[in-house]
Amino acid sequence: MTLQNFEIRQLNKGDTHLFKKLVELFREVFEDDQPQLADTGQFNPLQRPDFIAYVILHEHEVIGGLTAYELANYYSGIPEIFIYDITIKTAYQRKGLGKMLLREVMKYASDLGAKEVFVMAHAEDRHAVDFYTKAGGEGEAVVSFTYKPVK
Repeated sequence: MTLQNFEIRQLNKGDTHLFKKLVELFREVFEDDQPQLADTGQFNPLQRPDFIAYVILHEHEVIGGLTAYELANYYSGIPEIFIYDITIKTAYQRKGLGKMLLREVMKYASDLGAKEVFVMAHAEDRHAVDFYTKAGGEGEAVVSFTYKPVK
């Protein structure tokens, strides 16, 4: 199996069926048991101009993908890209496909004139930290805080 057998495709507004497959893959690989939206019409990020999504297809099957957001930097006006999720189906991991996805989003960022591309990983997720490090990412120690909205 060579990398030529895979197709990377950036999703557009009409690719709802592929986006649903990508979300199913995220849930499978991340072992996420949150309920899935019954209808992407409720919330379809592909309709947003700041949402970026890629899939990797192998024999017409979604076996990987990446989602990201373009963020406006109000200091400089130069956009940044935040990678929200990236995954490869377990059977296809460690074959260079994740790096292919990163290269695609880096090309997108370059064409956009973005300042940087960034992604967050939990420190205890050694697989993710190792992947981003080997892919050339520069890690930095930060503490992320989350809050629940209040009424």
